[in-house]
Amino acid sequence: MVWIARDYLNCSGCRRCEVACSMRHEGKIWPEASRIRVFMHVPTLEIPHLCAQCDSPPCIPSCPTMALSVSEKTGAILVDADKCVGCGNCIDACPGRVPFLHPVTKKAIICDLCDGDPLCSKVCQEARYNALWTVKKSPGPSYKLYAKIPEKVTEELARRVYKNLAERLI
Repeated sequence: MVWIARDYLNCSGCRRCEVACSMRHEGKIWPEASRIRVFMHVPTLEIPHLCAQCDSPPCIPSCPTMALSVSEKTGAILVDADKCVGCGNCIDACPGRVPFLHPVTKKAIICDLCDGDPLCSKVCQEARYNALWTVKKSPGPSYKLYAKIPEKVTEELARRVYKNLAERLI
């Protein structure tokens, strides 16, 4: 099992991760359908937003059609598009509101960890930004700590970077 570690301070906002993800899953550059998204709620602070692959993920039991499952191989939360009805319960259940509905199919989309070899972290590492990297998932840490809405992550980051000026920027 793998996990995508993240260091938000290192994100340059280049969006290589979005491009790589949409190319892999959609066959074209289409950031709106990328399983990872980069948000900038405060100038100069861009953050990658992706599934935290929580232990006991709240999105799974929220699905009325049982369209969500956990991959035994990777630990990724998988969406069975044939079962998904696009109700959005998984979005509401996720503490980070990470899942979203595909712009065309209107089915839930969640990072599938590229079958254990996440392309987003590869391209981030190739560019030497080191905002994302792949690690072996280990028991112990609570991965749900990373399941936060982008605004909350940006607020925390702004307080670290801008200290007293953060209130004016947030």
